[in-house]
Amino acid sequence: MQLLYNILIRITGIGLKISALFSSKMKLFINGRKFVWKHLNKTFTTQDKIIWVHAASLGEYEQAVPVIEALKRDFPTSKILISFFSPSGYEIKKNNSLADCTIYLPLDTPKNAKRFVASLNIQLAIFVKYEVWPNYLKELQGRGIPKMIISGVFRENQIYFKPYGKFLQQALFSFDYIFTQEESSKNLLLANGYKNAILGGDTRYDRVYKQRTYNNKVPFIDEFIDGKTCIVCGSTWPEDEKAIIDYINQTKHDIKLIIAPHVVKENHVNEVYKQLQVPTQKYSQLSSTSNIKNTQVLLIDSIGLLSKLYSYAAFAYVGGAMGNTGLHNILEPATFGIPIIIGENHKKFPEATAMKQAGALIEVANDYELKLAFDNFLTTPQTCLNMGDKAIQFVRSQLNATQKIIHLIDEKKLIST
Repeated sequence: MQLLYNILIRITGIGLKISALFSSKMKLFINGRKFVWKHLNKTFTTQDKIIWVHAASLGEYEQAVPVIEALKRDFPTSKILISFFSPSGYEIKKNNSLADCTIYLPLDTPKNAKRFVASLNIQLAIFVKYEVWPNYLKELQGRGIPKMIISGVFRENQIYFKPYGKFLQQALFSFDYIFTQEESSKNLLLANGYKNAILGGDTRYDRVYKQRTYNNKVPFIDEFIDGKTCIVCGSTWPEDEKAIIDYINQTKHDIKLIIAPHVVKENHVNEVYKQLQVPTQKYSQLSSTSNIKNTQVLLIDSIGLLSKLYSYAAFAYVGGAMGNTGLHNILEPATFGIPIIIGENHKKFPEATAMKQAGALIEVANDYELKLAFDNFLTTPQTCLNMGDKAIQFVRSQLNATQKIIHLIDEKKLIST
């Protein structure tokens, strides 16, 4: 099975190079990996003690942030290496201030894995949520380097728990410790013979809760809102935007609406702009002379603002679950104590189910249900406030996943001081 896996990895590598000829995203994926070894050799010596954190993409990076911050605080002599698999994570966070070095992870070939692990003095390897790379894990295992998964989520239909997935299950079970987000994932691992499953919770709660301590002011937003009720629609996709645009074009409520599309490319933002029949401006075009008070909709065509923008909302709509692209981060608005509306396709996101059960979230299946949910919050503000209180209470109840991870690292002396 390992031979077949290695053949498939090589074929995948060839396929990616071909697809890079036609896809800008795949071009980033391929070209970004050309300089990995040079970057590593320039940054680290063989004497440097390294904590390696691997995140598939941006969401997993955000989950890792509170853990990395705690590691930097408690183990200041160690250096931090962050690797990404996806361009959507690396290209946004390649210049982050947490890591001593941030790279694309080379493909999981035996040669790459051996070179990577052999050339670095890795003390601890932390993989976020679910990525399992057998060759890297084999090299770490062979050198006795401790390794763990944090904020893991597992389901019975995953390949690890299928009869034909034993090779990948062995790779998964080679982790010394696996911290899971919820009880069901822990129980699934235990039922399949893995002994070191720990219910740790989701580190994203620690991450988003800290956002409350930052300066969340965004230029022009107070002038735009002008004391009116504001709705923030974050990380929206076309199926979300259709329902939102239909609503704002016909509503009689005197409200302000902020739309932050997931895709901020100019052609997509322009398409949303053309469909809006109310006074609308793009954030990038605002200036001190803009007539922003008479604007009803603000289109956010820049990245990095959304987590702050939620602080201005009476309630939020979070995109991705009206279709099948995947629900985006609902914890960012929840940490500001506001209720959340999402689509119904969120079964793979345990935080959505938990927040719905806590009474902090409403799911909608179509344009009509979205209209009812928006109108309900706008006409009964106390309902909105009550659900918002439940949202922040829920976030607070889920804190301290980071503390559990750091405590185990200390207790087991996984990092030398």
